[in-house]
Amino acid sequence: MAIKNQEAWGSRIGLVLAMAGNAVGLGNFLRFPAQAIQNGGGAFIIPYLVCFVLMGIPLLYVEWAMGRYGGKSGQHSAPFMFDALDKRFFWKYLGVLGIFTNLAIAAYYCYLESWTMSWAYHSVAGHFMGKTQAEVSAFFSSYIGLTTVEPVVFWILCVLLNTWVLSRGLKGGVELAAKIGMPLLLIFGVILAVRGVTLTAGEHGAVYNGVLGLSYLWEPDFSSIWDPVVWRNAAGQIFFTLSLGMGCVHCYASYVKSGDDIALNAMSAGWMNEFVEVVLGSAIIIPIAVGYLGVDKVIEMTKGGSGFGIGFVTLPFLFAQWGALLSALAGFMWFGLLFFAGITSSLAMGTPCMAFMEDNFNWDRRKAAWTVGAAVLLLGIPCVLSQEAFNEFDYWVGTVSLVVFALAEVILFAWIFGMEKGWKEITDGADITVPIVFKHIIKYVTPVFLLVVFFGSAPEMWAVLTKKITPYVAVARILLAGLFVGIARLVYIAHRKPGAL
Repeated sequence: MAIKNQEAWGSRIGLVLAMAGNAVGLGNFLRFPAQAIQNGGGAFIIPYLVCFVLMGIPLLYVEWAMGRYGGKSGQHSAPFMFDALDKRFFWKYLGVLGIFTNLAIAAYYCYLESWTMSWAYHSVAGHFMGKTQAEVSAFFSSYIGLTTVEPVVFWILCVLLNTWVLSRGLKGGVELAAKIGMPLLLIFGVILAVRGVTLTAGEHGAVYNGVLGLSYLWEPDFSSIWDPVVWRNAAGQIFFTLSLGMGCVHCYASYVKSGDDIALNAMSAGWMNEFVEVVLGSAIIIPIAVGYLGVDKVIEMTKGGSGFGIGFVTLPFLFAQWGALLSALAGFMWFGLLFFAGITSSLAMGTPCMAFMEDNFNWDRRKAAWTVGAAVLLLGIPCVLSQEAFNEFDYWVGTVSLVVFALAEVILFAWIFGMEKGWKEITDGADITVPIVFKHIIKYVTPVFLLVVFFGSAPEMWAVLTKKITPYVAVARILLAGLFVGIARLVYIAHRKPGAL
């Protein structure tokens, strides 16, 4: 029988903040504004909200319910949660994606996270003062081009910080980080959002009012609604922003007590994430950038989803126009905001991996945490050295695996485990009335939605798979395949242990 993991959440607010921190990440502030501009502006919110209702909310209910149900049997990671719902052997191996995805995404996500640490330091140190836009851009290109050891140092520091927090356990590490990080994130976000929308032409060299950027961002292009690519992008953003199809939500939910509410918790974390993304995420980067650079330049910089181009190249230069003190403060808040958004997400990625080893191999949390940290460091090497490897990880793990895992879990939950039992699990102990319509959406609409997204992307997947590969792409694919097989082997060993579930 699995070793019982004795950790638990210290408080409900800690759980909700940790769940919200899991969802709130770099995509809220960098990816969402770029996606909105590229996909119809204000009209994008229509497919976005439809996807949230038909896919986001149902999957939140499913993942919270599966997590709490799995926790009752002493399991806190996806493979044996899947096994608890149906004993046929292949389900636990589909559940491997709930560990594989977290480790592989953390491998490149921690590198992005380390950029925010570095840029916060450079902002406070005043290193962007007096630089032209071209010089700031060149500094960024030089940084990611590894012309110095600084990116590697900050990356290793970031991985070590994540590992140390994870080693302190659920209540003393992850929950504490969320209780500190999420309020600071919201405070920094509100201050920067107010600064963005109140920016006036002529102020510190601004050419336009900040509200012009906000108006442009939400100016609707209703012709985009009929474009299937826009709907696919909206679905992708929902996955990305809510951390669905990863196994993080399952793990966090598995530590609640059997009769505790999950319905209200799911909605609290989900809607907090939507507020941060739609309200704060749209009110900072685009209004400030448009105020100084104009609409045409911002459009150019967001082509191809390049929200990072604005975040790391443009804002340091724009903040520098505000004078040394305000520049340092704004830079620290902006990149501090991104760092807190990033680390609360990366901590969530490490937790299911640790839980698997604690549950099934009787490891203590420190040994599990440092093993996860070592794995993230090893897997991250090609992502740091090559943009091609970075993109390969992001596509196959950060896109394809999420859809496959979500499709598997909703079929298992609604059709194999059974929607009647599943609905009882969702509503048991609920502090709110869950609309009965979601019972049918989960069973019929969400699986169809996911199937359409998956098969609609099949030609693209085939094109990526069959393209001419470089050595770094080959290394990335070998590492990913080896990681999946390795985790599957560990699941097999755990299953074969005497007394295993």
